[in-house]
Amino acid sequence: MKALISATAIAAAALLGACSTQQPATNADMAKQGAAAPSTPTVAQDGTLLGPNGRTLYFFARDARGSGKSACVDQCAVNWPPLGVAATAKPIGDYTIITRADGSKQWAYKGMPLYYFAKDAKPGDKTGQGVGGVWSVAKP
Repeated sequence: MKALISATAIAAAALLGACSTQQPATNADMAKQGAAAPSTPTVAQDGTLLGPNGRTLYFFARDARGSGKSACVDQCAVNWPPLGVAATAKPIGDYTIITRADGSKQWAYKGMPLYYFAKDAKPGDKTGQGVGGVWSVAKP
């Protein structure tokens, strides 16, 4: 059992390392919002999904699970920057990749696109929880 867990951890670390070295077409936009270079999310001890910079990720209730689309565009995407995808990234497990209306790629978890909240200033902030009754902290 320990060997399986170790092998899985090594494979995941290798995949994350490969993903984090690439810059997506939308990285400049993400940098304006304080987001790091995109990579697959991780899970915090409290079960919250985190982006590669340690900041909280969110789900948008207006996104249709499994549709492969994001309903958060234009000003919404400025306030709620999508979690971008490295050019070499591949879907893994419950993490999938969707194509946004502008052609950029975004990570989704179990069919729900993942976003940051621009007002979360540092890792651990969860100020987007419940905003407008349509945003929630992303948890598996």
